[in-house]
Amino acid sequence: MPIKESYESALRRVAESAPYYQLLQISLEEIDTGFARFRMPFRKELTQPDGIVHGGAIASLADTTVAFALMTLVQPGEKVATVEFKINFFSTVTSGEMIGEARAVYRGNRLVVADMEVKDENGKLIAKGMATCAILGTPKSKGGVKS
Repeated sequence: MPIKESYESALRRVAESAPYYQLLQISLEEIDTGFARFRMPFRKELTQPDGIVHGGAIASLADTTVAFALMTLVQPGEKVATVEFKINFFSTVTSGEMIGEARAVYRGNRLVVADMEVKDENGKLIAKGMATCAILGTPKSKGGVKS
């Protein structure tokens, strides 16, 4: 089921206004229930001494993508926070754009899990991983009655 347009707009505002995402130039491309896609351009500022994008920058793209995919599964008043994150790196990035995609694979009462991939603009796999997030907060009740 697609997410509500108003919630999608709110998530886009969050993605556009977060200082860390601005620093990395991460942008939200697509979001739906249990799914998110973000892009991040190669920039010299993201490279390590050998001129390739630092793994931490790639992991930040992956973690951001997971968080937004999982935010579509929680209720108003709840948030998600990463508690475990595993990533494997398969190739380096020296130019172009990186695309992160995440899909939810499990939602329990207090934990949500997602699978993620980062590819280059040609579809070459750069990294793949999985993250577990905690659901924090209490859902806002409707009409004064807890649901």
